[in-house]
Amino acid sequence: MQQVQLTDRLYRVAQRRASEAGFASVEEYIANVVTQDVADDTENFDHLFTPQVISELDQISAAAKAGGKTYTSEEVREHFRKKSDQWRANHPK
Repeated sequence: MQQVQLTDRLYRVAQRRASEAGFASVEEYIANVVTQDVADDTENFDHLFTPQVISELDQISAAAKAGGKTYTSEEVREHFRKKSDQWRANHPK
């Protein structure tokens, strides 16, 4: 296995970013970043599903299964239509 050396400053930044993204270690985070940068398959979105994102999706799924409020696609479209109309009203050309 290969090793990569970072300055102390870069390592601290990587530690923070790894923690924020939900990775267990800096090594895991850096491997993910490098893998995504050199991956040939541009249609692969696996890198977006960090441990933190997966955890949030699991929580949302559990809440929905427990009877939490869900929204139809029509309700979502209506919500964003209202937000769009409100924004346009507040930002005339």
